[in-house]
Amino acid sequence: MSHTQEINENDLENIRELLSGSGYSEKAISYFLNKTSMGTIPDADQVTELTGDCGDTMKIYLKLEDGRIKDAKIQVLGCPGAIASAMAAIELIRGKTMEEAMAITDRDIFRMLDEIPDQKQHCIRLTNKTIKKAIEEYKYEHGSNPGGE
Repeated sequence: MSHTQEINENDLENIRELLSGSGYSEKAISYFLNKTSMGTIPDADQVTELTGDCGDTMKIYLKLEDGRIKDAKIQVLGCPGAIASAMAAIELIRGKTMEEAMAITDRDIFRMLDEIPDQKQHCIRLTNKTIKKAIEEYKYEHGSNPGGE
């Protein structure tokens, strides 16, 4: 058992070193490794999927209550940048109104990550587009004007 733990800890350290050397901040690496918002919500009020030009795919699950995002989870098939961006963004939108979540910018998500490689900035854009698409679809399906109330 301890031998297996040593291998896993060693692997995690190697992954941290690789990501750090590639330009990811410790905060972004932590989002990638911990995946705190990865998953599904079985009784979600909205489920939306989006695939980016790079091939990464995100599927977001929103649970809404009294006009607020009570809970959100996301599944990500993609690179560390996509996963870290998605985890940070989900943290940002929880508890917010749909309008507040729609106002979140790529820069807001980037600030949550501290730093990711320049060539991974599109991951932040994909995350933000996925969130906005989900909210717009929810509003459309529930008779609200997608642009606002």
